[in-house]
Amino acid sequence: MPTGPAPERLIDHTNLKADATRADLERLCNEALEHNFIAVCVNPARVELCAKMLAGSSTRVATVAGFPLGASLPEVKAFEAARAIERGAQEIDMVINIGALLDGDEKAVAADIRAVREACGGDVLVKVIIETCYLSDAQKRTACRIALREGADFVKTSTGLGYAASGGAGATADDVKLMRRVVGPEIGVKAAGGIRDAATFWTMVRAGANRIGTSAAVAIMREIRDGAAPR
Repeated sequence: MPTGPAPERLIDHTNLKADATRADLERLCNEALEHNFIAVCVNPARVELCAKMLAGSSTRVATVAGFPLGASLPEVKAFEAARAIERGAQEIDMVINIGALLDGDEKAVAADIRAVREACGGDVLVKVIIETCYLSDAQKRTACRIALREGADFVKTSTGLGYAASGGAGATADDVKLMRRVVGPEIGVKAAGGIRDAATFWTMVRAGANRIGTSAAVAIMREIRDGAAPR
């Protein structure tokens, strides 16, 4: 079995659904407390609720900016991040300007990330979602290099929504390996998108991910505790 943190401390227990109710988010937080997940990841409007529920625990509150398209203006993403932080967010998962990257406009991509990094200061983690399903390997490498240069704490594979819309793949072991090669040990790699069982969880960890975003966290932990081995 891979060494390092306990599996539950690698998981962002996630509910970013448009129709998530207060009861759904309360359930998410209670499950996070029960299983000791590292974080919950929720939409900005639900940050304050989750921060209150998780106060005093070791589970952090993550939220998103520019989600899911990445097409918001940099100042809008920065404002969204800042307001979420005021309400208790401790981690921001921002989506890059995907179109700008595809255009080859690296300055725009960098400015986008920089605006959110500055809004977050030094205490709030910034995870940069590059949305791999739209990118060539060369573009994935470019996105990771920019994120690293602009002070990101993590690069992240996917929103979990783009791959369904594009017909591409969610998180893949090959993408995680590529991202880890680019960023080295300096920052984290978060795998998200289609991770629904223990085998896939361990595949991503072995590929180099040190954070996993999934809406199937409880089922994965039950598999692991029932003896599901890494494959």
